[in-house]
Amino acid sequence: MRGPPRDVARGVTAAAIPLSVLDLSPIASGRTASQALQETIALAQHTESLGYQRYWVAEHHNIPSVASSSPVVMIATVAAATQRIRVGAGGIMLPNHAPLQVAETFRVLEALHPGRIDLGLGRAPGTDQLTAFALRRSKEALAADDFPQQYAELRAYVDGFPDDHPFAPISAQPTDVPLPPIWILGSSLYGAQAAGLLGTNFAFAGHFGSVDPREAFDAYRNSFQPNGRPDGLTEPHSMLAVSAIAADTAERATQLDLAASLSTVRLRQNRPGPLPTPEEAAAHEWTPLEHGIVEKLGRFVTSGTGEEVYKGIVARAQDCGADELMITTNVHDPAERRASYTLISQAARAGS
Repeated sequence: MRGPPRDVARGVTAAAIPLSVLDLSPIASGRTASQALQETIALAQHTESLGYQRYWVAEHHNIPSVASSSPVVMIATVAAATQRIRVGAGGIMLPNHAPLQVAETFRVLEALHPGRIDLGLGRAPGTDQLTAFALRRSKEALAADDFPQQYAELRAYVDGFPDDHPFAPISAQPTDVPLPPIWILGSSLYGAQAAGLLGTNFAFAGHFGSVDPREAFDAYRNSFQPNGRPDGLTEPHSMLAVSAIAADTAERATQLDLAASLSTVRLRQNRPGPLPTPEEAAAHEWTPLEHGIVEKLGRFVTSGTGEEVYKGIVARAQDCGADELMITTNVHDPAERRASYTLISQAARAGS
């Protein structure tokens, strides 16, 4: 039976909030996509040394500003290049993949890196409709809204199908390791409710989500039902993804933020391109429409000094009751991106 409403469960303290990283492998202007992938590995090693808990990579296709088109390859590579930090998908867009393939791949990853892999699942294509069609090879698959059925099939390759199911003879190899912990990703109430009803962890895309995070997290807690699996959750567990940029001065953080905003503006105008430099953003002739987009984007980004950013993102987590925070930072210079995570980590240690 469903438990009582949990919308009052927002008593998270700053000291209790683990910090993690979401990396889209941004392609910076003047640099190549392959360099962006190498920078992902370097950032993973750097944030591991700072004590970050998780390092997730995304799945996006046919976007000139993003190199993370093959999250499974990047998870394996990052996990091999690190020792402690958990590595996972933020996420695998399940409609783009056969459930059996996902179950097999993540069992293999778990076998190679036991206790360090996370499986984040989303239902969006992570791309435009034409590219989604190229991925799925079917107009019917493109139009289907069968995430619950796909999820059930993925689980059944591990837990077992009913005896009369046509896939009953099939199991995901290797069978001597569990499926890594599953997180349902969401930017709307659908993902929140799905995670609750399926009894999984929930990660909300607070860096672009379409609803108030408080609504999403309340929907998750209120719909949560333990799934009864031996390794399943008995209580809801959630994470808020945020966009954050920290620098030595608030002025420099604002400059970096403006460059990231210009990249997002171009993407929303269907003119995607590499992540611009702060100098390019400062020289850009901003239109009134673009200024309006930037103003709306402001609610998704926290920028400033390390202390200002840490206080800001913790306040956001406390406001919606998230158990963990995941930070994504799009900065042109890889050194400044690493510095941003350093400054936030230092502020977290000072404030805990």
